Amino acid sequence: MKKPFLSFSFSLILLLCLLSDFCFAQNTGADYYLYVGTYTRKTSEGIYVYRFNTQTGDFAPVSVAKEVSNPSFLAITADKRFLYAVGGSGGDTARAFSINKQSGQLTLLNSQATGSKGGAHLAVDKTGKWVIVGNYNGGSLSVLPTEADGSLGKVSQVIQHEGKSIDPERQTKPFVHSINIAPNNVDVFVPDLGTDKIVTYALNAKTGQLIPGNPPFTMVTPGSGPRHFTFHPNGKFAYVIQEMGATITGFTYTKCELKTIQTVKTLPDDYTGRKWTADIHISPDGKFLYGSNRAHESLAIYSIDQKTGQLTLVGHQPVNGKTPRNFAIDPTGNFVLVANQDSDNITIFKRDKQTGKLTPTGKEIAVSMPVCLLLIR
Repeated sequence: MKKPFLSFSFSLILLLCLLSDFCFAQNTGADYYLYVGTYTRKTSEGIYVYRFNTQTGDFAPVSVAKEVSNPSFLAITADKRFLYAVGGSGGDTARAFSINKQSGQLTLLNSQATGSKGGAHLAVDKTGKWVIVGNYNGGSLSVLPTEADGSLGKVSQVIQHEGKSIDPERQTKPFVHSINIAPNNVDVFVPDLGTDKIVTYALNAKTGQLIPGNPPFTMVTPGSGPRHFTFHPNGKFAYVIQEMGATITGFTYTKCELKTIQTVKTLPDDYTGRKWTADIHISPDGKFLYGSNRAHESLAIYSIDQKTGQLTLVGHQPVNGKTPRNFAIDPTGNFVLVANQDSDNITIFKRDKQTGKLTPTGKEIAVSMPVCLLLIR
């Protein structure tokens, strides 16, 4: 019953924005487009587009791509011409959109079946020719080619993971959780929550074929459940956040190989609630790392030793919402935006570049079940 009202409200705000000084000036140099992937289980209508000012933290609605169900995780090509989303009722569909560079609006190009179930994450390689989908429920990854117009071709490869780990409830089979293509556009790291492995592949950017890496995987602590993964801007370090263990493990990274540096906790020592981490990102200057704690409803903040890659806890910032499934650091490093899935809001924090600490701005974006945030200019 609430969906028509919310749709009308968004349209009204958009109209007021276009007719008033609230609308952003063109080409200010501080304006970015914010793309919000969502679950459409409640009142969300698809992928929401906003303009976001990286100097003030102000935002304004632009449009909604309504042609999709559950467009959860998003990926954008390096040339910023196309956006891809994984979703569908069973997480079994990938969709392609063109991006209007002047308006930021999305136009649906096509959709393709992923050949598996429970798509939870995806990445597009630097050439823009290959989209790789991580299928959580299927415990697999799928490769889809792209056409010259940005549309998706049919699945060219599906790789099925095998195995399990020690948790009798959550690790009885593979659960692929994210796809992470290294800066060299060859090494691909795939955290598998069900097997406690970061599985490695080598991508042939000409053919799109994935072959096992050398080594084929890196083990993490049994029962920890590796989830999301990120590379340091210097290309020497990488980090994985572990959902079930509420930990972050740092690695040195060279030619497909990961060597453990350390593992740190994401929760205070006196916390006794559910361990349920989600997302991980590093500030553009490479000095600070952030990880989200669902249930504790916080971001854990760490400083990064630039020589060793070691992490030192700075503190925990409440997210002013529920279930921080995903978050984004704007490209200038001025703000952190947190997508709180179960409180239907995106909270905006000012970031201190010297200390890494966050301060609530009091600004938030109301959108139902946000689960992925991407910012581009």
